[in-house]
This record gives sequence, structure tokens and C-alpha cells, in this order.
Amino acid sequence: MNIERTATHGLRSLERLAGGGLLAATGAIHLDLYLTGYRSIPTIGWLFLLQVASAFGLAALIVVTHSRLAAGAGALFSLSTLGGYLLSIWVGLFGFKEVRTTAGIAAGAIEVAAFAMLAAVTVDPGGRLRTISALPSPHGDRLRSRVRQLEWAVAGMSLVALALLGIAFASAYAPGSNAPAGRPKLDTRHVGGAVVLTNAKGFTLYWFSRDDQTQSRCNGSCAAYWPPVIGTPKAGRGVTGRLGTVRRSDGSIQATYDRHPLYTYIADAAPDQARGNSLNLNGGLWHEVTVSHG
Repeated sequence: MNIERTATHGLRSLERLAGGGLLAATGAIHLDLYLTGYRSIPTIGWLFLLQVASAFGLAALIVVTHSRLAAGAGALFSLSTLGGYLLSIWVGLFGFKEVRTTAGIAAGAIEVAAFAMLAAVTVDPGGRLRTISALPSPHGDRLRSRVRQLEWAVAGMSLVALALLGIAFASAYAPGSNAPAGRPKLDTRHVGGAVVLTNAKGFTLYWFSRDDQTQSRCNGSCAAYWPPVIGTPKAGRGVTGRLGTVRRSDGSIQATYDRHPLYTYIADAAPDQARGNSLNLNGGLWHEVTVSHG
């Protein structure tokens, strides 16, 4: 029994360290996402900073103090962060709807693993309750049975969370996967004192400093945050520049204006916004497409 207790205690210690490390990893991912785009999204940007600070703080408490309370808080924090991500994919949060990215899915999977490990530590922090042999025997049996039930509950919740993450991954919008066919109409609007190019819904269009006249260099996760304008464009009111197209790496056709491939920005939640203007993200500067009068 002592050998079993020692082994279980060692397993719990490893789970505590791993859970704290996984929490820190989610904080690092959210910090990177904040710095590379989410900082410009109202409310969501501040929530990302709060997540980063909380993740690192809880990770330190779990590893340093070996506190059962800290482990429980870390488990609930991981689950709530995952819940926020799923809600942002399915219905949106604070006017922002998430798109499918590798970083988002990776963070979600890490959060499920952190919950599973830290919840197991919370249920039986040292492995002592599960292996207890105190008399009378019926009392010890009931205690062991209760711990096993809680461990099965943790395993079940982890599997449900992983399944929901998989459903979100399958159903979330991926740039280019369901882009509308046809000819996108380009218009102009006054945004922030300038006349800028917009799509038919009035959302500001952008160009990327790393692109050239024949190639878009915004692909993968970059295109998740800066969705390309797909299709051969047609001019609306006030559009006087040269329209054209380039072929993207996935074979789709992207609209251009004065030989600049065109994009929208996911942080623009409504027309007449230009939150992406002059941002230095994804390896280069982003600019709103201005239109000269006449």
C-alpha cells in the first residue's frame, strides 16, 4: 500500500507541475495573439491581457505553493477560457466573432489538458485519499469510491470539452473555405477624415506592405485575421483606381486595387471603422486603401 501511495503521490506531483506549465503555455499563446492583432479589438484585447496575467499568476501559485485551492482555481480558469473561445466561435463575444486558427485550436487543446490534470490534483492532491486504508474498512471503501467517482467525472468533463472543441474546429469559419463566389463590389466612404475603399457592406479595405503586384504574402493564420477579398472586383461609386486580381497560394482569385491585394480586418466590427490602419502585424505594416478625389 505504501508503494501504491508513493507512486500516486508522485503522479499527482507531476500532474501539478504539468498543469501549471500548461497554464503558462496558454498565457504565452494569448500574449502572442494579443501582440499580433487582438490588442486592437475593443474589450477582447483587454480580456486577452487579463487572461495572460491570470494564467501566469495561477501557474506560479500552483507550482510554488502546491495549494489544492490554487489547482482548483487553475482548473476552473482553464475551463472558463475554453468556454469563452467556444462562445466566440459560435455566437460571438462583445461584437467579435472568432475564426478558425491553428493557434486557437492549440490553445483550446492545452486548456483541456490543463483542466484534466489540475482537476485531478484538486480531487485528491496527494493521492492519499484514493489509497487510504484507515479503519473502519467501510469508511475507507466509501471514501475511495467517492474519489474514484470524482476522477471519472473529471475524465468525462475533459472528453466532453475535447469533443466540443472538435465540433468548433469543424464548424468555424476558415478564410477562403467558404468565400463567396462572384464579383465583389468596391465602394468608397469617408472614414476618419479620409476617403477610403470599402467592400459592399461598408467595411474598410486594407493593403499589406509585404505584398507586391503579383503576390499576396498573407496566408494561413495571417489570412484568418485579414480575410482577403476574393473574386474579380467591380467598381462602385467613387472608385477610380485600377482594378485587377492576383492568384493566391490556394488557387483562389484575390481582388486588387492599384495593384495592391485587398483585405478586410476582423477587428472592424462595423462599417466606418479602420482599426487596422497603420498596424505593424504579421510581419509588416497595414494601411487603409485611400482613394483620391476625381
